Amino acid sequence: MKAWKEESHLLKNEKFSKGIGKDLEAKLNKRYTPSSRTDDVFRGNDITFFTNEYGEPVTLFIGSRRDDGNIVGECYVRRIKERDETKIIKSHWDNKGKIKGNMRR
Repeated sequence: MKAWKEESHLLKNEKFSKGIGKDLEAKLNKRYTPSSRTDDVFRGNDITFFTNEYGEPVTLFIGSRRDDGNIVGECYVRRIKERDETKIIKSHWDNKGKIKGNMRR
């Protein structure tokens, strides 16, 4: 088994990410137009998200926007665990993998 020190070069060469981040999650906790698609830019990344019937973002695409408007990057889907009548109490975002044009590879 290789020692951790021998594999430390991987940290510099590979992108490691854990979730979508607190700032983006705060943006996605707001309400938007129900059952719609929203295109935006967040910290230099193009984002597209789709909302449910309550206006809560439930699907997120983040990466680089192509000429046809689709995103090449990562796909996240929101899992809503607990809901109040007016807001989400508990939820999390699942990474569904790499996408090429709003479709998973």
